[in-house]
Amino acid sequence: MNKVLVTGGCGFVGSHLVRLLQHKGFNVRVLDIRQPMPAIDKVEYQLGSILNIRDVQQAMIGINFVYHVAANPNLWAKNKNDFMRVNYDGTCNILQVAQQYPVQKIVYTSTESILSSAKTSRQRGITDEKAQPTLADMPGIYCRSKLLAEQAALAAAQHGLPLTVVNPTLPIGPGDLLLTPPSRMILDFLNGRNPAYLETTFNVIDVRDVAEGHYLAMQNGQIGERYILGGENIKLSQILCVLEELTGRNMPKRRIPYWVALGAAMVSEIFADITKIPPRAPLTGVRLAATPMAFDTKKAKLELGLTVRSARQSLEDMIEWFILKGYLT
Repeated sequence: MNKVLVTGGCGFVGSHLVRLLQHKGFNVRVLDIRQPMPAIDKVEYQLGSILNIRDVQQAMIGINFVYHVAANPNLWAKNKNDFMRVNYDGTCNILQVAQQYPVQKIVYTSTESILSSAKTSRQRGITDEKAQPTLADMPGIYCRSKLLAEQAALAAAQHGLPLTVVNPTLPIGPGDLLLTPPSRMILDFLNGRNPAYLETTFNVIDVRDVAEGHYLAMQNGQIGERYILGGENIKLSQILCVLEELTGRNMPKRRIPYWVALGAAMVSEIFADITKIPPRAPLTGVRLAATPMAFDTKKAKLELGLTVRSARQSLEDMIEWFILKGYLT
């Protein structure tokens, strides 16, 4: 009774979750469109897509617990329809197939960005699980697709599917082979690609603590509830100071106004849509930065038992991994 399916188990969060589950004695199956880099010993890998019902059905055979982590986490895509197809349609496929099998529990991986965009969050200044985001609040198609997916997951829970939602904040730390947006942003600062910065507030959490939060949500999370998996609320300027202290590299001191960043992002995204080369500053990311993304994470700590590393420790481990992989110029 310990067979676990992890969709997206070859990604940043997914690969750390797979290692944690295997360490805890679970038999793990991964459904992913990518081959593992590298494969984890004794983990069963199924090459397939959450967009293919047959792939999902095959992956769920004999499964007791499901972690649905797979998503398109980027803030820009060559084909804008990919966000709805992967993040929303793929989630609906998982929910539909799970109802056909004796799955004991599902943990769905949502995102903090849909909560911080809610108008109620901006009024309070700090966001918790009580935020009620709407489609009109969302700053881009990525956020809209993730909001619709979370709403579908919570609706399925209300209709009897044993499901809990987790909303990780900004994951940082070692092991991001695909360089998701947070890792790419930090790497660009370290490599001197960004001469200035747009001040904003993030909540950052070590990716290994995100994996632990997923495990704890399966063990202790209430059905139909959401839990923000977060760590430290910190300004971007503070992150840059820590990076400078840890590496000795000069980080940018020049702060740019929001309207300048927004205009540059609009132009950058127009060129990206034409050339199909990802923009350095996606428009959705700049729009998200307009709202301080500070979070109250007491619920996950009290109800799940989540503990987290310091942001400094996570950044230090991340830099060591960048050096090991030769990512720093």
